[in-house]
Amino acid sequence: MAAESTENEVITRIYEAGYHIVPTVKEEDVDKVVSSIRSEIEKLGGSFIAEGAPTLMKLAYSVDKREGEKHIAYDRGYFGWLKFEAAAEAAKIMTDALNANPSILRSIVFRTVREDTRAKFKAPQLREVKRSDVIRSAPRKAPEASDAPPVSEADLDKALETLTAE
Repeated sequence: MAAESTENEVITRIYEAGYHIVPTVKEEDVDKVVSSIRSEIEKLGGSFIAEGAPTLMKLAYSVDKREGEKHIAYDRGYFGWLKFEAAAEAAKIMTDALNANPSILRSIVFRTVREDTRAKFKAPQLREVKRSDVIRSAPRKAPEASDAPPVSEADLDKALETLTAE
């Protein structure tokens, strides 16, 4: 009897799905794409734990996506994520559903923990910089009148000839 009850139990696990939506999707239609992902999880009998709303961001490198007969390279995408609890076989089904969705540029589904695993922002420790002197601009001095007599052009030409003759 005990063996029968364990066979009927569904083993649930915690998963997180991260995805990039193609940037050609209009901003008001991004919610429709996300709701299609959510409905797929609900069809699998999953329950939601947390969600990160998709935001448009620049990708670290361009990603090619085949659309019809062409390959299109995207350098931006709407990144979002969902954390959910579902049956053990839901990860494979969810991965296949995300790959089949033409609005999804790239996705990943992986097993995780229920706790919040996001890195908390920690302000960097700044070290104190001691300043010894304040740099100020020096006032400009008027050109000094020199005591030397003015040089004529004939004297300059003569000096140049002697320098170049050597």
